Amino acid sequence: MGKMSRLGNELYNGHKSVDFVGRKALFYVISLVIVGLAITAIAVKPLNFGVEFRGGTEQKIQVASGVDQAEADELREAIADADIEGAANPSVTTAGDDSLVLTTESLSEEGEDETEAVILDLYPEIDPEQDISVQDVGPSWGREVAERALIGIAVFLVLVVLFIWGYFREWKMSAAALAALFHDVAITIGVYALSGFQVTPAAVTGLLAILGFSLYDTVVVFDKIKENTTTLRKSTESYSDAANLAVNQTLVRSINTSIVALIPIGAILYVSAVQLGASSLQDLALAQFVGMAAGVYSSVFLAPRILVHLKSSETEVVEQARRARARKRALADRYAAVPVFKDDMPIVDGEPAEQRPATGGLPPADEEEPGNRARPSDEALGKGRVAPAQTRPVSQSSSSGRQQPVRQTRSKRGKK
Repeated sequence: MGKMSRLGNELYNGHKSVDFVGRKALFYVISLVIVGLAITAIAVKPLNFGVEFRGGTEQKIQVASGVDQAEADELREAIADADIEGAANPSVTTAGDDSLVLTTESLSEEGEDETEAVILDLYPEIDPEQDISVQDVGPSWGREVAERALIGIAVFLVLVVLFIWGYFREWKMSAAALAALFHDVAITIGVYALSGFQVTPAAVTGLLAILGFSLYDTVVVFDKIKENTTTLRKSTESYSDAANLAVNQTLVRSINTSIVALIPIGAILYVSAVQLGASSLQDLALAQFVGMAAGVYSSVFLAPRILVHLKSSETEVVEQARRARARKRALADRYAAVPVFKDDMPIVDGEPAEQRPATGGLPPADEEEPGNRARPSDEALGKGRVAPAQTRPVSQSSSSGRQQPVRQTRSKRGKK
């Protein structure tokens, strides 16, 4: 068995445990700091919305076959260095193997002529009338895309609440899952603002995808918590202990799932950002990479902690925690309630007169250690039991070989 398998088995059986739920202040502070930094980044450096959202000018250039990303990067640098108004941050992508697509902010006729001049300097063989097509994208279409994206997110969140409430029958789990989703979305948007990547419809698609991944991981942890707390009344664990055990039991699975998901997305992000330059793939990959990493953190460290915090005020949970603490104290010193023998203690029939107090449900020492059993009285030695006082005549029985009560008629019973 490998090291990771042994660790997973020990975490699942409770032989090893990481206190994810108990460290309330630590993980709350970490999450608040990360979300605060993300919101600050958005305020300081606003999101770079693509032409689909804010409108702009798109020019498609038909060039010779065999065009690659290197030529697209060369054209982008040339347009950026030309100091054209509205084209300070251009985007150039390939369209097939014989076309380039130049996207800028909305350009005036003069700006379009200047960009066309730069294109002709790089590709003098093309015909500007036939090989260059210009299309203006209005901001109204971008607003419509943004509105539809917000509607999609709102519908998704409503379905999330209904699903978790219907499956777990617990609105507090829905609240904890929504808090974790907000955490993941805030971090993803903050990283987008810092990176300077354009926000495109592909980025919105990636955002919806990571919401689903984060929810999936959180539901798995909550399902294990529900399983561990179903018979909590018969257990010696508190709700917090059972929830922490559930997180430990699903920890290895969460790590393995995240690694398997992040490796290919990281490869797509590297190829699209480094080798292919600016493209729609990098927008999708960045949103999914950051969102999935944040989703693993929130499903392990944040969502269970919020759920336990919301449940901590329930009467049943409070009573179970009290019973669990009492049980732990009893197990810490099993013989703390056994009285100590003193010289002046009165003795009756060879034993202390005081009755042994209750030991919290634990068997006393003389019942656990055979050598410490109480010595029987001399009257009971060799007889097996102490015969009760006679209430009616007794005579020798030939069948049993011992004395037995004599059967009497009902009219003579109780008479001497």
